[in-house]
Amino acid sequence: QVQLVESGGGLVQAGGSLTLSCAASGNIFRTNNMGWYRQTPGAQRELVAAITRGGNTNYADSVKDRFTISRDNAKNTVYLQMNSLKPEDTDVYYCNADVSSVGRLRASAYWGQGTQVTVSS
Repeated sequence: QVQLVESGGGLVQAGGSLTLSCAASGNIFRTNNMGWYRQTPGAQRELVAAITRGGNTNYADSVKDRFTISRDNAKNTVYLQMNSLKPEDTDVYYCNADVSSVGRLRASAYWGQGTQVTVSS
């Protein structure tokens, strides 16, 4: 089994910054793609940013040039640096990781428990 533990959410004023972290642990042979999603209650979960093991990144248009995703493969950890935050960035942010495990033929996707980010105007 694999667990993803997120940290770094909180309350910040508009224009401020936050950094989210997500550490994967458990039966991990290799972490593959990792990413951050966000979800408003009653709405679909949407991709914020994703990063491949090799470091290729992809961002939602709404966060380009403000958010930066990065990862530390040795620590099985992914980060999301969020700058110039806006009230519309308020959401629950979820970490996602595609993980190859020892003893399993296929990789599986795992989710963190979510961390609240609130941006006040």
